[in-house]
Amino acid sequence: MEIILKTDIAGLGYKNDVVTVKPGYGRNYLIPQGFAVMATPSNKKVLAENIKQIAHKLEKIKLDAQTLSDSIGELALEIAAKVGESGKIFGRVTTLQISEALKEKGFEVDRKKISLDSEVKFVGEYAATLDLHKDVKHKVKFTVVAD
Repeated sequence: MEIILKTDIAGLGYKNDVVTVKPGYGRNYLIPQGFAVMATPSNKKVLAENIKQIAHKLEKIKLDAQTLSDSIGELALEIAAKVGESGKIFGRVTTLQISEALKEKGFEVDRKKISLDSEVKFVGEYAATLDLHKDVKHKVKFTVVAD
């Protein structure tokens, strides 16, 4: 079943993408929740016209995301966490902490656009991926240190 996404859905696609999903997932979840519409020929024509009209706006958004990615560059963050004697962290390092560390450095990145590449359990160096735009992804390194 083909559908047109109305919002970004992690693991499925981005807004205005035409994707194929299982019929039950489309009919029972995506369409009733307002996340998608059926990809009928008329809806595809409307989508094409909308994409044509907002193409330059999307280019500006992509350029802003690329500029942010370039300005972050090879920035290394330091996250303080409570640590036991063995070096294991009490609790966990979250995307919110990474977002706040970026904010302290002057970069505004929503925590929902940050994903950790591996589970953070011990003191050390890790990496996170910033999903700034569907074409712009940026890796940022961070170090977990004892608080």
